[in-house]
Amino acid sequence: MKLKVSYFAWLREHAGADEEHVETQAPTPGDLWRELEARHHFHADTRSLRVAVNDEFAGWDDALSEGDRVVFIPPVAGG
Repeated sequence: MKLKVSYFAWLREHAGADEEHVETQAPTPGDLWRELEARHHFHADTRSLRVAVNDEFAGWDDALSEGDRVVFIPPVAGG
């Protein structure tokens, strides 16, 4: 299936882009994360990230569907 993946903060820096279109067989955001983690050499535990699918926070085991927009959100510091 084809998905649109968006990245924020340091994930954007590591991926080298704000977003990308990916073709995957990953059934869940957690599986997709592991695939992208290997591709882009991300080093983060999913416990420190949030994921959103189609502009709503989602669980790591939720089902993905063709055309979904998946956003991985790392913790951000600021003040």
